[in-house]
Amino acid sequence: MSTTHFGYQSVDESEKAKHVRGVFDSVAPKYDLMNDLMSMGMHRAWKAYTVMVANLHEGDKALDIAGGTGDLALAFSQKVGKSGQVVHTDINEAMLRTGRNRLLDAGVVLPTLVCDAEKLPFPDNHFNLVSVAFGLRNMTHKDVALAEMNRVLRPGGKLLVLEFSKVAAPLEKVYDWYSFKVLPQLGKMVAGDDASYRYLAESIRMHPDQKELKTLMQSAGFGHVDYHNLTGGVVALHVGIKC
Repeated sequence: MSTTHFGYQSVDESEKAKHVRGVFDSVAPKYDLMNDLMSMGMHRAWKAYTVMVANLHEGDKALDIAGGTGDLALAFSQKVGKSGQVVHTDINEAMLRTGRNRLLDAGVVLPTLVCDAEKLPFPDNHFNLVSVAFGLRNMTHKDVALAEMNRVLRPGGKLLVLEFSKVAAPLEKVYDWYSFKVLPQLGKMVAGDDASYRYLAESIRMHPDQKELKTLMQSAGFGHVDYHNLTGGVVALHVGIKC
């Protein structure tokens, strides 16, 4: 039996997706509010920076993986215009439904699809941009998912991975205190769920750091990979270009 990590727990590989689904089924209704509270609003700046680096143009095609409540999909749709396309996907139906409703409230209708990043239902060489924000760390086989993202990108296309990462050494103690003491209590008070936010803190520690993720992306076929540390490395934006 092959095992993988779910936070600090070891679980059967075949069971991880079910456990992750349970977490996001629980947090979906309060996801946006909790993001604002947890990051003190910084997640909006991180995503705005991601949109800037994406540098999408009228007519481009973009795929937003683990798109959740639709922040990036909405911003991308404004860049590609009516002649372009943004596909909004997530493996979790509750998150995707929340995002779709939010997009509809903003007057934006996008193709919305429940799909697994390890088995993308799109043709080779199709998108100018693929993005995944705060979703890669929850995937069971990150190498498989990254290879799939590479496959569906056009040559010269860009992958953006926005993810929690390894903070700068001077911030480690206060960051650990905040992650394991404050976050779960915040989740309990606001969302009625401390366990899911404890998993969030654990999953960040189990995720590859900046250099490790860069190596993973290179191994998946990206010819040029760079990363940008944001807020002292709390978050990093990795940029990969398909050869």
